[in-house]
Amino acid sequence: MDLNGAVALVTGGNGGLGQRVCHALAKEGAHIAVMYAQSRDQAEQVARDLTARHQVNACAFACDITNGAAIETLVAGVTARFGRLDILVNDAAYNKAIPFPDLDALTPEVWERIMAVNLTGPMRLMQAVAPVMKAQGQGRIVNIASVAGLHPTGSSIAYAVSKAGLIHLTRCMAVALAPETLVNCVAPGLLEGTRATANLRAEQIERSAAGALLKKAADKDDCADMVVTMCRTGTMTGQTVVIDAGRVFH
Repeated sequence: MDLNGAVALVTGGNGGLGQRVCHALAKEGAHIAVMYAQSRDQAEQVARDLTARHQVNACAFACDITNGAAIETLVAGVTARFGRLDILVNDAAYNKAIPFPDLDALTPEVWERIMAVNLTGPMRLMQAVAPVMKAQGQGRIVNIASVAGLHPTGSSIAYAVSKAGLIHLTRCMAVALAPETLVNCVAPGLLEGTRATANLRAEQIERSAAGALLKKAADKDDCADMVVTMCRTGTMTGQTVVIDAGRVFH
């Protein structure tokens, strides 16, 4: 798909990885809807930076992705503002560091919150954009999962299971939305400078970097570039690409 003039909705677009994804797509000429949950000022600054640096149209949109009505309002607002919607990047996520053996701390409330943001939210967003992309005759969806979805690791059991679900949801939605819309997934390892990493314990961060073959964190720009590749492709769908400096193989 030609990205020049395409319209991309990036959830969590004001976050550490989300900003890199926004800039990588804008560099290719895509117009960007920067979705945020709480940090309005930061999201609006990202939109201004995108416009100034890449000469594209960019706008910040607020949305609670655990609210179905809010998602419908978001998609309607983006299509009204830009006239179309070609790309959805599901980057918004929530985590809370709970050691796997501490089952008492993994309360139903924590479990439900993580699932609502990391798995149900992306599903609702994909359902909302699907008819728009089908009517246009093309669309690209990229989900941002985690190596925690492929290996029992990460900030908590709930987080790992939510990302495993997102990886399989990618496959299922690739089947459901073909042939007009292609659905793929990036599974990063440890990323420095993100909210998700900030929620990890120090020993988890050290263990993740030490356990990688390259002895370092994954690169946010590598992840963003893979998102661009998955938006360009015309022949890849239902796939998950791991970028983790050589830690998990699948």
